[in-house]
Amino acid sequence: MDKSKRPFLKSKRSFRRRLPPIQSGDRIDYRNMSLISRFISEQGKILSRRVNRLTLKQQRLITIAIKQARILSLLPFLNNEKQFERKESTARTAGLRTRNN
Repeated sequence: MDKSKRPFLKSKRSFRRRLPPIQSGDRIDYRNMSLISRFISEQGKILSRRVNRLTLKQQRLITIAIKQARILSLLPFLNNEKQFERKESTARTAGLRTRNN
C-alpha cells in the first residue's frame, strides 16, 4: 500500500504515560495536608481537574477536603504573602518624600 493512499493513519509515536497524582493508598482527608497542598495554587486557589489530572470523583473529594480544612483553620482561605520584597525607594518616590517633610 502506497503512503499516499493512507493519509489518516496515525504515526506510531511513543509517549510517556504520566503517573496518577493520587495513588490507591492515599486517603483524601482534610487532615492529610501533604496531599491537599499539592492541589492548591500559590495564591490559595483550588486547581482545576485538567491541571491536577484527577478523576471527577477524586476532584470532588479533594475540593471537599480543602474546604473543610479551610473552615477548621488548617488552611488559609487566601495566601496573602507578597512574592516580592519592598525595594529601596526610587528617585521619583524619594523626591516626593523629601518635599512632604
